[in-house]
Amino acid sequence: MKRNFLYALTVAAFVATSVITIPASQAADKGYKYWGYFQAAPGKSKWSYATTGPTTNVADGSVEGWAFTFSGDSVPNAAMPRVKASFVYLCGKTKAVAGKKRIGVVIDFGSAFLKPLGEKLPPMIKTCVSVSPDAIGADVLAAAVKIRATASGMICGINGYPAKDCGTEIDTPKALLPKKSV
Repeated sequence: MKRNFLYALTVAAFVATSVITIPASQAADKGYKYWGYFQAAPGKSKWSYATTGPTTNVADGSVEGWAFTFSGDSVPNAAMPRVKASFVYLCGKTKAVAGKKRIGVVIDFGSAFLKPLGEKLPPMIKTCVSVSPDAIGADVLAAAVKIRATASGMICGINGYPAKDCGTEIDTPKALLPKKSV
């Protein structure tokens, strides 16, 4: 069961990263809004886009980040969480527990222009979780929030946001397009 889940998450990560590389002829001025996954290794404070998805073991002292973001041909890079990946800030007051590892978690619900119609933009989540030593990224996320995912494991919603969307294709938001010179 766990192996099937891990396989599904790997496939979902491949799909999510493949979305970013669609040729311009197929997706001009379009892209996808989805949950981008980022990581910062122990002792690091800069986010790195996690290309493997949440299927690998996360080291004690790491910070995991999720951001509701957009990527497409016009805007190829997913926006990372808007706060620094600081383990000390997130977990400094959380006592170490024998047989567990501490992981900082940041969940950035994104910009208002990506918000589905009729939904409220939740406040950012900044927390620390204690999980088993063999916990992978998906376990860390599940320890912090409620997850809605596809059968293949793609993360669609975090704490009910968005309520229904899942990797939805949209026109590139005007707020992300380069400003035209006059």
